[in-house]
Order: sequence, then structure tokens, then C-alpha cells
Amino acid sequence: MQEETTTVLQRLVRFNTVNPPGNEREAQEYLADHLQRAGLEVELLGRTEPRPNLVARLRGTGDGPTLCLLSHVDTVLATPSEWDHDPWSGDIVDGELWGRGALDMKSQTAAEVVAAATLARSGWRGEGDLLVVVVADEETGGAEGAQWICGEHPDKVRCDYLLNEGAGSLVPFNGRRVFDVCVAEKGVFRFKLRTRGVAGHASMPKIGDNALLKLAPLLQAMKDRQPAFDITSGPQAMLDGLGVTFEELREQDPLLALIVEPMLGVTLAPTRVQASEKINVIPSVAEIGVDCRVPPGLGEEDALKRIHEVLGPPAPDGDYEIEFSETVMGNQSPIESPLMDVIRRWVASVEPDARVVPAILQGFSDSRTFRHAFPELVAYGFFPRRAMTLYEAAPLIHSANERIPVADLGTAADFFTYAAREICGTAG
Repeated sequence: MQEETTTVLQRLVRFNTVNPPGNEREAQEYLADHLQRAGLEVELLGRTEPRPNLVARLRGTGDGPTLCLLSHVDTVLATPSEWDHDPWSGDIVDGELWGRGALDMKSQTAAEVVAAATLARSGWRGEGDLLVVVVADEETGGAEGAQWICGEHPDKVRCDYLLNEGAGSLVPFNGRRVFDVCVAEKGVFRFKLRTRGVAGHASMPKIGDNALLKLAPLLQAMKDRQPAFDITSGPQAMLDGLGVTFEELREQDPLLALIVEPMLGVTLAPTRVQASEKINVIPSVAEIGVDCRVPPGLGEEDALKRIHEVLGPPAPDGDYEIEFSETVMGNQSPIESPLMDVIRRWVASVEPDARVVPAILQGFSDSRTFRHAFPELVAYGFFPRRAMTLYEAAPLIHSANERIPVADLGTAADFFTYAAREICGTAG
């Protein structure tokens, strides 16, 4: 399976599916052919012709649970001049496969496709169905991908259990090896932070009331601190699994603490600023765009509470205004489930001394859309990698020189095969 997964990933990397514009059809047709020849039922469904979503089914013989292996085939952009190897080459150098999407997430697509194809060719059939869903649009929000297919064709992708991106990297901690499982994703509560003043000619700085300068203390406040924690069940279980408090984690492993900290509460990251459209006009209105992420299950009221904690409550005369521009609740799956048991058993079979801990995704993935569409669904992010650690992989995602050890492709394909057998069962 490692050899086949490597070949499939090389082919996928060589399809330039940077989104926008996407143009995923050729990649999806290649995958569809691979799965069809193995014996799966395959459909390509999309809102537009160039950007279909792939749905492949290995039909079970009974009424057992359905497992969905989910991934996306679009990628972020790549600037070849910044890379040591062509980002669409799929070159293998020193045991690592290079290219845009090698980690996010064409490698998981390849491993899931090969796992399903291997099972189908072997004659295995479960009591429940095995689904392989590869969406065309995730990197820009999923409007033509998970959102579209869950909204327009829910019966095509309805499932009981789902495996997707979001976790699975090896985390060395305190002398032991740890694998994380993403059980939840934070919500997005982006907002515009606005101040107002009085316009004037910039040649006389004191003649107006510069709205841009009023943003300075607000920016400084967000630089100086983040809101207090609102620790939900996922990250608490992670800390419990590691056997530490967050303060102890910060002392023992500052890098891991840096990754874990955003899981623990509301985060505020100013990313854009806009003021006067003319260089010689003092702005009467100035605005910061703030990317605000909120733990799963918490909403706008919770976000406002933490925003005011950092910025201070607005004065009666309105020294600043907040306008939410995008609000999407985060969601989560139960930490304990038959799928978590399967993950633990597989990890124990390949790494007997390793531990498995839950985690939540600081951002979001298509799992959030599937959980919303199918409330009883258990959806986890888990793409196991044993050769490349979290510390090595994280800086490469969405960055130059993205690559993955070939050995990890075999590891992942083995896991997805195991999970399908365990969840879907074997027809008697």
C-alpha cells in the first residue's frame, strides 16, 4: 500500500489545484478511475463543471454503520521560486515526497483512496458501507465542496463515522510518543473594530480628529494580552492525557504549549487595517479586521465578553464599535466512541507505549460542516504520521518546501484499512 499510495500522491501533486481557481476535475477524474477499477461505485457531483466532488461507495452487505473517509483535493498557492524543488513535481528526495498538498492534504486523499481500493480488490465487504468523499473546495471555505454536497445531496454522503484531517502527527512529550485526535473545531467570529473621528487636511494634523490614531491603544491591547481561557472538554482531556496543567506544559515544553494555547479559549488576531483613501486626508473612520476564534459550543455573547475583557467595555459615547462580519459556531464530537476505541487499538498495535489524546483544531475543517448536517455523526481528524513529528510538519503546511516522508504514507494507508474493517465490520 505504501508504494501505491506514493504513486497516487505523486500523480495528485502534479495536478495544479490551487484554489482559487481550483480546476480540480482532472484530479478527481484520475481518482474516480482508480476507485472504479477497484470495484467501487463512483459519482462526480458539483455545482460547476470544472469543480466536481467525488463520492465513492463500497457497498456493504447489511445494515452496519457507514464510515466516511473525507478529504479535499484543492490546495493553497505556491511560489516556485521559494521552493527547493518544484511544488508540482512530486519528487522523492531522501525518502520524502515534495509538493504542494503533500501534507495538506493530498497525502490523506491518496492514503484513503488506496485503502478503499485495496479492500475492494481483496473482495472484502463490510456489513456497513465504506464511503470515500473527496471535495473540490475546502481552502476557501467549502461553498462548492462540503457545504454544497451536504446541502444538495445529503443522502449521498450521510454517514455514522467520519475520518478527516486535523490531527494525527506524532508529538514527542516527556519521553513518550503521543498521537492527537481532533474531536472538535473552534468557531469563527470575525469582526470589524471601528473608530470614528473628524476629517481634516493632513497638512494640519491637529485640525481634525484622527480616527486612525484611536486604533493604536486597541491594537496595543491585543498585542499585550489574549482573553482568559474557556477550556472545553477536548483540550481539558488533552491536558489530562498528557498528565499536566497548562502552566506545567508551558514549563516542560514551550513549543507544544504554543500550539495548545489557542485551543483553550477565545483568540484575537488583528489582520487588516483600513483608514483614509487619500494620503492627504485625516480619516474620520478607521477600521481593523480581527480574526476571532471561539471554542466549540460558545457563541457571540461569549466572544463579546472576552473581546471587552481585552479592549475594555465601550464608553457611553462609543469610543469604538464592533461589527461581526462572519459568525460560525464551532462544534464537536464525543470524545469517547467506537471510533476512538478503534484509533486507540490501532495505535497500541503499532506503538505499544504511545498514548492517544483528544485535541481541538484551532481553525476549522470540513468536519464542522458534516457534524452540522448530520448531528449524530462522530467525526474525528486523524491522519497518523510516525516518521514526521508535529514540530516538523506544522511549519510546512501552507508554506514552502511542503513534503512528507514516504514511510508515513504507508502508515496512514494501513490505518484507514484497519479502521474500515473495524467500523464497517466484515460480512459473515
